[in-house]
Amino acid sequence: MLRQTLTILGLACLAACAGPSTSASSWTPLFNGRDLDGWTAKIVGHEAGENLAETFRVEAGLLRVVYDGYERFDGRFGHLFYTTPFSHYRLRLEYRFTGDPVPGAPGWAFRNSGVMVHGQTPESMGLDQEFPVSIEVQFLGGDGAAPRSTANLCTPGTHVVIDGELERRHCIPSTSATFHGDRWVTVEVEVRGHERIEHFVNRESVLVYSKPQLDLDDADARRLGREDAALDAGTISIQSEGHAIDFRRIEVRPLAAGE
Repeated sequence: MLRQTLTILGLACLAACAGPSTSASSWTPLFNGRDLDGWTAKIVGHEAGENLAETFRVEAGLLRVVYDGYERFDGRFGHLFYTTPFSHYRLRLEYRFTGDPVPGAPGWAFRNSGVMVHGQTPESMGLDQEFPVSIEVQFLGGDGAAPRSTANLCTPGTHVVIDGELERRHCIPSTSATFHGDRWVTVEVEVRGHERIEHFVNRESVLVYSKPQLDLDDADARRLGREDAALDAGTISIQSEGHAIDFRRIEVRPLAAGE
């Protein structure tokens, strides 16, 4: 069933879906600090692989999402996908927001970005599809005054279960602290297939949910041609939503059964 599910999602992956060859106890960088080898951009209005205005780039050892080639944002939401899909793993990222939103970005995009897990492939997205069908671990930065949690959950084309109930809200806040300014924040995501996903901020657990699944009422999810809604594996991608963000670490550690 897992192999069939991955094929329908457009994922070339073995049943174990373990990612890079590595022992279960080691971390493997997905970003090598030099270039975007192993990553594919998909931006609204552009085919997979077209990195408009070098939105995603590597500078000074950082993976950067920048908009100096844009006059206006104009709804050109984008994602940068890692090639290999994953199922059971722990993901660790260090990020910081910088500067101001690009002109034309929606108001909610202020210091807003994220990482998508259990996602579809960039090639399977529609040309004008804004977000991959996925589970989003949303990153938010503070405005200098009001509380604003990070490592929240958003669900483009998906649902999850929280406290035994199917959760239909699109975005659900975590219990994290607020991080104002251009400071580095460490987020970890523990993903256990269809069983359980947990978010951590600076090593503190801030959100737990289970049974990630497709929302078969969503048009983008329906286009995947799935009858089985359960999500047990998928792509990892980072966002471009209109506010610059840097990453200095993106790495994964496969999880063995029972770990």
